[in-house]
Amino acid sequence: MSKTFQEILDEARRVVPELSADEVQRLCDGPQPPLLLDVREKDEYRDGHLKGALSLSRGFLEMQVEGQAPDKSRPIVAYCQSGMRSLLAGRILKEMGYADVRSLSGGYGAWKNGGFPWVQDRQFTQEQLSRYSRHFLLSEVGEAGQARLLDAKVLCLGAGGLGSPVALYLAAAGVGTLGIVDNDVVDISNLQRQILHTNDRVGMLKTESAAMTLKALNPDVRVVEHRTRLDSSNILEIIKDYDIIVDGCDNFPTRYLVNDACVMTGKTNVHGSIFQFEGQVTVFQPGAGPCYRCLFPEPPPPGMAPSCAEAGVLGVLPGLVGSIQALETIKLILGIGDPLVGRLAHVETLGMEVRILRLRRDSRCPMCGDEPTIHQLIDYEEFCGLAAPAPAAKGRDAA
Repeated sequence: MSKTFQEILDEARRVVPELSADEVQRLCDGPQPPLLLDVREKDEYRDGHLKGALSLSRGFLEMQVEGQAPDKSRPIVAYCQSGMRSLLAGRILKEMGYADVRSLSGGYGAWKNGGFPWVQDRQFTQEQLSRYSRHFLLSEVGEAGQARLLDAKVLCLGAGGLGSPVALYLAAAGVGTLGIVDNDVVDISNLQRQILHTNDRVGMLKTESAAMTLKALNPDVRVVEHRTRLDSSNILEIIKDYDIIVDGCDNFPTRYLVNDACVMTGKTNVHGSIFQFEGQVTVFQPGAGPCYRCLFPEPPPPGMAPSCAEAGVLGVLPGLVGSIQALETIKLILGIGDPLVGRLAHVETLGMEVRILRLRRDSRCPMCGDEPTIHQLIDYEEFCGLAAPAPAAKGRDAA
């Protein structure tokens, strides 16, 4: 027997209680607030919604609700624009086993017109809605996560082998501000692995070449060039405005400098390094895990740890390691997953073995230990047993 829409709606009302905006507000202010479920379309949700509401449009409700709201005993208040779609959604939820489902009478319109609090998310352009559409489909990212990416500020140390994939993938992901630190120029020997640069830019400053590539990839990204060599006199000023530091340098003085500056300022350091056919990635997060000095209290003797220029490197390796660094950075920005804090991923590519090593903070560490003895930046060239570079010499800060 066929039914009219009104008959279906009346049946839904018999199984799904309706609450006024006042009643919903009291529930939200209570000791066990319900799950607010917005069943409108995404464009309606973007225009304004109840704070903390889960957006799950009516058309995808049955397919996605169990993944988004697995606890079927938790009270749910569904709402739409006028209160009809939420009644129908509530009926479906009851049939799916959700025990306590109610609908906001009059919907979002009644809520907003009644003067109750509402919020509006970031307004994306049509181009951004298309560009980041695959991110929007991920519940762990969504529009709120994409907004965090666009608001994030990340500093890439080096525009070389590691810095290239890091910067490219962060720019593609929509990280809003990317700082690039490098004082070197593009050399033809770089092109085997430093994919930010091209043959016609040989002799160009790497930061300038990087900015050209990144802006061409994603105009949303603001690229800040730091055309300098990092040292104790400038690093604190350079890193102060960034949320996360991604270390892609290839020499020990800079690694110790970056570590100490990050610990002093509480900045998270996403560290990567490569050697011939193997690489490693970890995250040094002050207060949550060890620092670089916990792993390497003393630098190796000069000449014992050759750079890529001295020992060689397979060109694709920094692409792999840098991509992991970019992934860890995005996880940190979004607050998802399990970042490599207190763990180190070691990749050996000839045998294609990936090992995860547990790292422990050293309570005697002079930088982050219980009784630290380092309270200011030092001369890191001297600390590593190296002669200080001549003022006009190019920096070797990137793999």
